[in-house]
Amino acid sequence: MSERLGVTPAQTVGPYLHIGLRWPDGPYAVPEGTPGAFWIRGRIVDGAGMPVVDALVESWQADPDGRFDHPDDPRGAQPSTVPGYRGFGRSETDAAGQYALLTVRPGPLPAPNGETEAPHLTLSVFARGLLHRVVTRLYFPDEPAANAEDPVLRIIDADRRDTLLATPAPDGFRFDIRLQGEHETVFFAV
Repeated sequence: MSERLGVTPAQTVGPYLHIGLRWPDGPYAVPEGTPGAFWIRGRIVDGAGMPVVDALVESWQADPDGRFDHPDDPRGAQPSTVPGYRGFGRSETDAAGQYALLTVRPGPLPAPNGETEAPHLTLSVFARGLLHRVVTRLYFPDEPAANAEDPVLRIIDADRRDTLLATPAPDGFRFDIRLQGEHETVFFAV
């Protein structure tokens, strides 16, 4: 007779992010001093509006030409024309729940159905209490025509689209992420 073991309890993705998920290039999707580079800064808060102090934000984006140097790009991997471009960054949150990523503006992307996606960044958030990362997008507020035609933004309820729009800031853009509650950021099942 075999013994039946109990179910292993679920584990969250934190709180050891600072140890296991550090990225050598940190928050730099492009090197400092890259022409056209700017900062995306924001704050991650929970449902009560309290800062999430041990989270990690991971960014992934196309280059300014709308290309990825990755085999999953259906058009084929293509190195960026931006020297030192990585298109990927990781930023830990500080004691106030704030993160920062240095990047350049991505170009528009072809959508699988032949439409065009507006320039955007894909952001993943890892934090204590989450069983899986949550994934959202950051769109730019100064791209109204492209945003209006974006096939992803069009399927989001109109009253929630603003949770995906960054706001201008002196050194780039601000994008706060609310994990739950009123004005929760839109997250995608990926």
